[in-house]
Amino acid sequence: MLQAEEEKEVRLKRNEETLRELSDTIRRCNVRIIGIPEGEEKEKGAESLFKEIMAENFPNLVREMDLQVTEANRSPNFINARRPTPRHIVVKLAKVNDKEKILRTARQKKLTYKGTPIKLSADFSAETLQARREWNDIFKNLKDKNLQPRILYPAKISFKYNGEIKTFPDKQKLREFIATKPPLQEILRKTLIPEKSKKRKRGYKTKSRGDK
Repeated sequence: MLQAEEEKEVRLKRNEETLRELSDTIRRCNVRIIGIPEGEEKEKGAESLFKEIMAENFPNLVREMDLQVTEANRSPNFINARRPTPRHIVVKLAKVNDKEKILRTARQKKLTYKGTPIKLSADFSAETLQARREWNDIFKNLKDKNLQPRILYPAKISFKYNGEIKTFPDKQKLREFIATKPPLQEILRKTLIPEKSKKRKRGYKTKSRGDK
């Protein structure tokens, strides 16, 4: 019975992974624009707005590329009154290479739209986005120390250490690596605490409050 349950869980996880990969594949030509105020696209359309952003931030790239947009719209397609930030604009390009060139160039500079800071990013499924967000604090610490971190697909972290690029698929592998690297332990000591240690600390605090 136990083996059957384990096999069922493995199949379910494999199916979920397949669906996630399929969803990400559908999005592979997409660029997500973050920070554009609601309504900016109403007069000229989201596609024209995207081309304005390209002209403002990447004039040389625009001249080099035959940029073709197949679709552009807000996502989601409804406004959530409880959401304080504007919805993202998702632009689907005809060529994945164009998307990669744009995002690669975007990482090297601060982007603006009519002088207001914006961001461009790849478009992923909700599951992949959540997995990538798990690295946020660690990414920030590594970046602060100029270790040139990057998040690789689907949700691996890489950074430069002692002249070499190191890549890790999960936090446990990173913990194992830094176990013999005191400088990295110091950088990541607050953001890479093992889950068991976190639970022990939370349990200790809860107990202490109850004792008072």
